[in-house]
Amino acid sequence: MTNGSSCSPSRPWWKDAVCYQVWPMSFKDSDADGHGDIQGIISKLDYLKDLGADVVWVSPTYKSPMKDFGYDISDWSDINPAFGTMEDMLQLIEEVHKRDMRILLDLVITHTSDQHPWFLESRTSRDNPKADWYMWENGRPGHHIYNTRTGVDDKVEQPTNWRACFGGSAWYYGEERDQHFLHLFLKEEPDLNWENPVTRKAIYEAAIGFWLDKGIDGFRIDTVNRLSKDITWQDVPTKLVGPLQSATHVYINGPRSHEFLKEMRVYMDNHPRVQESGQELMLVGELPKTPMDDVMRYVHPDSRELSMVFDFDVVDLAGHDSPDEVKAHETKNLCDGDPSYTLLLFKETIIKVQNLIAAGGWGTVFMENHDQCRSIARYATPEPQYYQKAAKLLCLMQTTLSGTEFIYQGQEIGMLDMPLHWDYDDFRDPGAKLYIDEEFQSGGPEARENARIGNLKFGRDNGRTPVQWSSGKNAGFSDADEGKCWIGVNDNCEAGVNVEDQQVDPDSIWHFWKRQVAFRKEYREVFMHGSFQCLDFDNMKTFTYVKTAADGLTALVCLNFSDEVQPITAPDEVLKSRSLEFLTGNLGQSLGREQPLAAWEGRVYLLKAPLHKAIEERLRRFPTDVHLLDEAFSKSLSI
Repeated sequence: MTNGSSCSPSRPWWKDAVCYQVWPMSFKDSDADGHGDIQGIISKLDYLKDLGADVVWVSPTYKSPMKDFGYDISDWSDINPAFGTMEDMLQLIEEVHKRDMRILLDLVITHTSDQHPWFLESRTSRDNPKADWYMWENGRPGHHIYNTRTGVDDKVEQPTNWRACFGGSAWYYGEERDQHFLHLFLKEEPDLNWENPVTRKAIYEAAIGFWLDKGIDGFRIDTVNRLSKDITWQDVPTKLVGPLQSATHVYINGPRSHEFLKEMRVYMDNHPRVQESGQELMLVGELPKTPMDDVMRYVHPDSRELSMVFDFDVVDLAGHDSPDEVKAHETKNLCDGDPSYTLLLFKETIIKVQNLIAAGGWGTVFMENHDQCRSIARYATPEPQYYQKAAKLLCLMQTTLSGTEFIYQGQEIGMLDMPLHWDYDDFRDPGAKLYIDEEFQSGGPEARENARIGNLKFGRDNGRTPVQWSSGKNAGFSDADEGKCWIGVNDNCEAGVNVEDQQVDPDSIWHFWKRQVAFRKEYREVFMHGSFQCLDFDNMKTFTYVKTAADGLTALVCLNFSDEVQPITAPDEVLKSRSLEFLTGNLGQSLGREQPLAAWEGRVYLLKAPLHKAIEERLRRFPTDVHLLDEAFSKSLSI
């Protein structure tokens, strides 16, 4: 058996990649205006290379009014001056490639800005050339819907009773047409009409072909399973108090989703630069609320749709990623001890993705991104005495699971959520402000305070505070005057949560991440591609699993998700095996395989002999059910 450090020539390059997401506004400011930019990204490419990143995913820098911080795009083929110029972007692409790295851009094509030329024309009349490039429908004057929860007839004059993700109706009235347009997010983000083939072709050319010509290596596709909607425009059942209801089940994974993606993939595959290079593009789809059989349809090689997906079950535990269904202050973290978020439920989300890979698809390994709060308090513990151990424990888990690894900026130094004293004026996320305003209007000061606390715990601004490069002015993010950065800097940068201090401390979270990324690559056949089996599914304190490479090399991963000492749950025959060797752990050298796990301790062992039958017997308690997945996928292809 080998350590499996070499890449398979027949394997797509993106299966062996470690990716790093850059959210440009908060990454690095090069011109002292308090706003991150493209030149700031370029200045830190050597840092990313040193960390072990192979791919840089750059969130939107396109021309935009910035109502949703770049996800409201007014021109895919131009750069927002706040980030730089097209020349800067072309330099970034070139500099990434010089370092033998690759670059992904965000592909945001479910909606545009309401300032996009297409929408400005579409809204002028019902018969202009782009009249049906967006989703317009007639209102229902005087219409009421009986609310089964409250027993009240609610007035709903919009085309449906759908609630937008950030609050309010998903429809907004356009006076020029005397119609409403659909916006699943902000009212400044009208949804494109993917039912129109002319619109789709224009999207492909403007948003995809333009950037493939510039030499990028792929896309992260925003809200990819919202392209197709149920256009019968039915009201949804009333489950919430008030007239507006969550409608995710009718606009997620719509009836033509796979058809649209297959068509788009054909366009990409036939693009001249893709044909000439012979290199397969990396396509990562954002995929919330999708059952396993449908996830398989998106990522199975035979489907020819996506390379992989961000399966959002892990970030939607306890309703974290469902603001239109669960209020932020009502959601829970693991440490809250609530039945809506237990370690067992957490394991289920991990096992789902690992099973997806075992069944022939491909997935991602991630815990943070620009839309989520930070991971340590969320998936582990907020207790300061366990901060270092918890950060490293999550790193151990993330770097030993199969799939393509994604690290979010600042995660490698253990960045934390916003300070607890922040209030309305400190928040920048429009969804956060809408939420606070709605709560105040409906419930007064107490409801407003609940909403503030909810945003501090789960709001998107948590992941958007500036990267903390040093303990100095503005955490080294910007040379702007104090207080002039677009969002506040977390003052814990002065307490060691910064790159500069951690790079000189060999026991830091940064050094641990760097070592773990190196281990992941050295033992890639086990950690990136190995099969997965959970040994303690029912255990509510520990997460223990084995990873096995095709040649039999096996890793035993033991993680304690509690404040108490816990025994290792692997069979004694394995723990006493002479072929079991300690590889790495978050406490440094292991105290011994017979020793229990300390609070928030994690260890990884290598087992260099074939799996013992005792493990196989234990695994029968929680089968992988790969054959059932294959059967479900085959059935779905025939639909």
